[in-house]
Amino acid sequence: MTRRMFALGTTALLVAALAPAAVLAQEEAEKPQIAFLPGVEDPFYRVMEKGIQAASADFGADVQIAPFPATWGTSAQNPVLDSLKAQGNLDYIITAPVSLEEMIAPLQEANDSGTKVITVDTFLGDGDYAAGPVTFPVSYIGSDNVEGGRIACRAMAEAIGGAGKVYIQNTNPDVSSVAARSVGCREVLGEFPDIELVAEDYNLDDEGTSVQQTDAILQLHPDLAGIFGVNVFSAQGAGTAVQNAGLGGQVQVVAYDATTRAIELMNEGVVTMVLAQKPFDMGYLGVAFAMADNAGVTSLPKLVHTGFQVITPENVADPEVARFIYQVD
Repeated sequence: MTRRMFALGTTALLVAALAPAAVLAQEEAEKPQIAFLPGVEDPFYRVMEKGIQAASADFGADVQIAPFPATWGTSAQNPVLDSLKAQGNLDYIITAPVSLEEMIAPLQEANDSGTKVITVDTFLGDGDYAAGPVTFPVSYIGSDNVEGGRIACRAMAEAIGGAGKVYIQNTNPDVSSVAARSVGCREVLGEFPDIELVAEDYNLDDEGTSVQQTDAILQLHPDLAGIFGVNVFSAQGAGTAVQNAGLGGQVQVVAYDATTRAIELMNEGVVTMVLAQKPFDMGYLGVAFAMADNAGVTSLPKLVHTGFQVITPENVADPEVARFIYQVD
């Protein structure tokens, strides 16, 4: 059994054990007031919301779903956070910080005023809440994004036969999740001397910008062999640009995040592989951790990695695989 499998297994057992204890504790005390503040409006966070709602029902928790920011960035997330803090009654905020540095102070302020913070998908500082520079959050629950970048780019390298020009279509340079995916990708590409990374662009989480940037790269490098799209908007934009250029199958695209659009592009031969995260698990565990912490549990892990599902044309029809596609209806 690998260390990751052991960690995920013990986390699942922990949640199962905590559920009745947390619920019983809340029957004797006022339920904690919890809010969920996502990073942006997209299918990934909508599936995370489903996990939040499922856990709320299972634990009898009171969870407020904050408005989803229309765009990614502190200018969109901070006003929603400010409105939550102004309520003055929140015990926990479950949130995906949109900047690993700029969101430290606003969330530290919430914590100092009595609202504990649980981060999901993205983290603050270096993510080491036990011994790093930022230690006030209860936990970080999300993907091991360095490993995810490795998985995605190894698949891309294999798809192009270990040689050729490749491109990373990214979102923001100061967001923990996507920065780590780029690190993992570059690490793997360094193992292939015949692969050349020609560029990495940042679309600021805008799919239209991703399409334009990818189109420009395709024109500059007509012999491009592969693209790594690091999140929902990057992967969908890159896939659309490749499809518009009639290069499906010639340019191998690997997509991080299993949106229905990414799956469509895979079924059309444009995307080679889709790496699904587990946003439902992140949301569910966020509520579970809040309830357990409120009940007095003192041994919650500071870091929980929720794992991945690799989706390919060969396994996408398997219900045990397809259930990880980000269905928001």
